[in-house]
Amino acid sequence: MSTPTILKKILDRKAEEINERSAQVSLQALQQHCSDSKPGRGFVSAIEKKLANHSAAVIAEIKKASPSKGVIRENFYPEEIARSYEKGGAACLSVLTDIDFFQGNDEYLQQARQATSLPVLRKDFTIDSYQIYEAKKIGADCILLIVAALSEQQLQDLHGCAVEVGLDVLIEVHDGAELETALKVDNRLIGINNRNLHTFETTLDTTYNLLEAIPDDRIVVTESGIHSIEHVKAMRGHDVHTFLVGEAFMRADEPGMELMEMFS
Repeated sequence: MSTPTILKKILDRKAEEINERSAQVSLQALQQHCSDSKPGRGFVSAIEKKLANHSAAVIAEIKKASPSKGVIRENFYPEEIARSYEKGGAACLSVLTDIDFFQGNDEYLQQARQATSLPVLRKDFTIDSYQIYEAKKIGADCILLIVAALSEQQLQDLHGCAVEVGLDVLIEVHDGAELETALKVDNRLIGINNRNLHTFETTLDTTYNLLEAIPDDRIVVTESGIHSIEHVKAMRGHDVHTFLVGEAFMRADEPGMELMEMFS
C-alpha cells in the first residue's frame, strides 16, 4: 500500500523533529517524568459516559490550520475555545500539536487542558515511543495512532507503550485493509477518517461502508466531513454516536455554541 504523498512528507519531517527533540530532552528524562505523573482523566470513560446517557459523544477539536485548508481560525485562543467546548457539552478535546503542517503546539494542549476538566487527545503523527512519553508529560490523556502511518508491528508496539504509561488510544483507519489491521489490536476506539489521504476528498460513505466489519465491543469515532445537523442525524441513524469534529466548530464565532446547535 502506497503512503499518501502529504502523509509521507509529514512523517519524514516528524522523524527529524523527534531527533531534534530527543537531543534536547532525552527519552530517559521523559520516562522518569512520566513515572511520577498523575493518572489521566479517562478519555474513553468520558465517551462511554455520554453514550450510556444516549447522548452523542463529541471530541471537539482545537485546530488553527491544516495542509489542505491553510489557516482555519485567525482568532486562535486555546483556553477560550476549550472553555467554549466544555460549556457546549463536549465529551473530550482534541488538540493539534504538529507545528510544521498544522501550526499546532504542545503548549496549546496544556493551555486547553488547564482551562477545563475535559480529557484531551494529543492529535499528532505518532511514530515513535518518544512521542508517547512526551504526550504524557504535556498532559495528554489519549494519543492518536494512524494505521496508514505505521507498520502492523509499530502499531502493536506503540499501542502497548501507550497503555503502559496510562494513555488511552484512538486508532485511525481510512479503508477496509487498515481496519483489519486495527482490529487485531485490543483497543476500544476505532476512528474512521472520512478524508481520503491521497486526494483529500471527503465522503461519509467511508464510515458507512466499514461499519458492518466492526465488532459491537468497539466504539466507532467518525472523523472529518461532519458539517451539519443533517450529517449528525444521518450518522446517528447508522448507530454511530461518537464524533471528532474540528473545522465546522473552528469556523464558527462561538465554537461551543456551534457544537450545541449541531448536536442538540
